[in-house]
Amino acid sequence: MSSIQITNVSKKFGDFTAVSNLSLDIREGEFVALLGPSGCGKTTTMNMIAGLEDVTHGSILFDGQDLSGVKIQDRNIGFVFQNYAIFTHLTVYKNLAYGLEVKKVGKSEIEQRVRAMADRMSITHRLDQPASSLSVNEMQKLAIGRSAIVEPRIFLLDEPLSNLDAGFRAYMRAELKVLQHEFGQTMIYVTHDQIEAMSLADKIAIINEGRLMQYGAPLDIYNNPSNRFVANFIGSPRMNLIDGEVREESGALKLMVHGGAEIPLTGQIRSEFSSDSKVHVGSFGIRPQDIYFGSRRADDDIEMHGVVEVLERVGPKRLAYLQVLETMFIAIDDQDQLRVGDAVPFYLPPAKSLAFDMESGRRLGGPNR
Repeated sequence: MSSIQITNVSKKFGDFTAVSNLSLDIREGEFVALLGPSGCGKTTTMNMIAGLEDVTHGSILFDGQDLSGVKIQDRNIGFVFQNYAIFTHLTVYKNLAYGLEVKKVGKSEIEQRVRAMADRMSITHRLDQPASSLSVNEMQKLAIGRSAIVEPRIFLLDEPLSNLDAGFRAYMRAELKVLQHEFGQTMIYVTHDQIEAMSLADKIAIINEGRLMQYGAPLDIYNNPSNRFVANFIGSPRMNLIDGEVREESGALKLMVHGGAEIPLTGQIRSEFSSDSKVHVGSFGIRPQDIYFGSRRADDDIEMHGVVEVLERVGPKRLAYLQVLETMFIAIDDQDQLRVGDAVPFYLPPAKSLAFDMESGRRLGGPNR
């Protein structure tokens, strides 16, 4: 396994900049997810790490060594792709053995390792069958097993689970994490699915339009998004982000929302919006689970009034869509007490709320509380 140092890396295709000034420090044995919307530059970043694409500017080092002059096949890097990239004309056994045969591993060791990996991936009963006969789920197991069996120093996975059904994706997420712990490999996982990234990764690099938005542990990013893009991208259900004009009237600070709604800014959230006097258009953020109903719990909790427009069942809880004039808030009704059409008060705790500058998207008041 290896550490990877990506320093000020950019990649251009003609006049188009796919990746801009990206820096990441990936420690030995870490599982890092490159997360972002389609076309954001995450696969291009992975391809530069693999050596499939040349770096336009900057450097990528493996254990402090520049491998730009080393052939791809000599870098000891494992790949798993969305489209499997297995040899469908060969048997499952030959697919698993292929990388070991290229490395000239002895036959008895190949036999031992192939059967151990097949057992690990629950495809032992398929070893003598052609890979073309496998189901989609089994093909992905084979693709992962074929790469893992050679124990590469770095394991690169490009959206490997996106073609699988939801139940099997959850199973394979757990399998990947177990495999990483067993082999201790450095893994880089490309995905647009924030649930995959949050459940698998030790660290997440969130990328948008070729630029790094934030890099850190999943829970740190969830609790302390550094900008509005990250706050909107991480979390399910997504954070409420309400945009409006920051206005002070008679000593009171308010967010005046399009359509007439007003959010009085009190306590800590007032301090955050007040931390930069140049901010006139801001965004108020709060996660659905932090909105509550019933009696006010703290004097500075912000009271709002809305109408329940929709109730959506999500497992044991329901999402409540609350209409305040032309503005919609999403909250969690975990007691099943609300009914569509109810006019209800609800509360926004300032200590659980976030403030953003709408023009730049940056977090106000600092990333840490």
